[in-house]
Amino acid sequence: MTRSELIEKIAAKNPHLLQKDVERIVGVVFDTIVEALAKGDRVEFRGFGAFSVRTRSPRVAKNPRTGEQVKVEERKIPHFKTGKQLFESLNKK
Repeated sequence: MTRSELIEKIAAKNPHLLQKDVERIVGVVFDTIVEALAKGDRVEFRGFGAFSVRTRSPRVAKNPRTGEQVKVEERKIPHFKTGKQLFESLNKK
């Protein structure tokens, strides 16, 4: 699902809201999540999952084209862990 598809679904389920208002709401939610992760905070949606930031240590990698060794600096990457309800709903038997 893309961002625009999400906006369309929310707007369809809430006909009292204008499409531009739904776009603004979705934008604020995503921006807030990004800001929290940038500060190093954890963002959790009960039953859905949690976003957090992990740190990858510096390493030496290889350029696949030239074979030259390249130093890769430490990086922060987003991580998502599914919640129990989401995991169970995806793995029903």
